[in-house]
Amino acid sequence: MTITYLWREDVDNDSLNALHAEAFGHPVERTDWRTQLERHSLGWVCAREDGSLIGFVNVAWDGGAHAFLLDTAVARHHRSRGVGARLVAVAAEGARAAGCEWLHVDFEDHLRPFYFDACGFKETTAGLVAL
Repeated sequence: MTITYLWREDVDNDSLNALHAEAFGHPVERTDWRTQLERHSLGWVCAREDGSLIGFVNVAWDGGAHAFLLDTAVARHHRSRGVGARLVAVAAEGARAAGCEWLHVDFEDHLRPFYFDACGFKETTAGLVAL
């Protein structure tokens, strides 16, 4: 089966809410992803297999040189097959094409091998304030 990866592909709220809940281990919510993506994102990448949404990543930005990965999600039965790394690569291509110079990501410690080894991110010093 072939997996397709599309930048700024049309995605429906129900499919994305279901994928997000599976990927992050919470109940299915009723988030209006379409409105959120159109208002606040540079772009996003959808991974599909046989029409089903199996992966997603959101790319927010500052309107200039900096883009930020959010909500990288892969369906459980597709993990450890390169889907997430390909999502991130397509997201980087889209951000680069839009004129961004930097792609940032924050993540939990257990995802270090994924972002550093599989996706090529480099460790930096950053700060965070809990609001």
